[in-house]
Amino acid sequence: MSNIPVSRALSLSHGRNAGWLLVLCGVVLLLAMAAPQARAEAEARVVYHADFADPRRFSAMLTSINNMVNHYANNFIEYDVRIVFVAHGVRFVTDDKLSGTPFAEDKTLAEQRENLRGRLLALAEMHSVKLELCNITRSQIGLAEDKLYGQVELIPSGVVRIAQLQQEEGFAYIKIE
Repeated sequence: MSNIPVSRALSLSHGRNAGWLLVLCGVVLLLAMAAPQARAEAEARVVYHADFADPRRFSAMLTSINNMVNHYANNFIEYDVRIVFVAHGVRFVTDDKLSGTPFAEDKTLAEQRENLRGRLLALAEMHSVKLELCNITRSQIGLAEDKLYGQVELIPSGVVRIAQLQQEEGFAYIKIE
């Protein structure tokens, strides 16, 4: 048997445990600091540019976005996907026929509008795809804000927004041809 008093033995044991506890806390802190960085690097950021009038092209874009967000969701990848609507793209964020403007509804859009609207709004509501419309386009044709779908956010300039997302926030740029 040892001749060390019990109180002294406890303090020695406690000192060794405190050292290991300190090392363990340090490791946990390092892991906690590294985890958000790893997540930020894996986050997918994509901006789609919609400045065209063709409903077939818009449908292809919606399919592309749907495939993308489903891939990210199925693989637990955080994402930020946006569509920036400029010029003719305004046709796809309102039910207004835009008569008397360069963006007026044609027969093809009239036939496909309900389907395109449903798919677009499903992406916004179910997959958090952000819809952003150039306010220059909207104001130049005199389209009232209340004529836009409720999920649409007005931005001062669509092309400036696209450049900002690419340069300052690291977004990948996609334009469906």
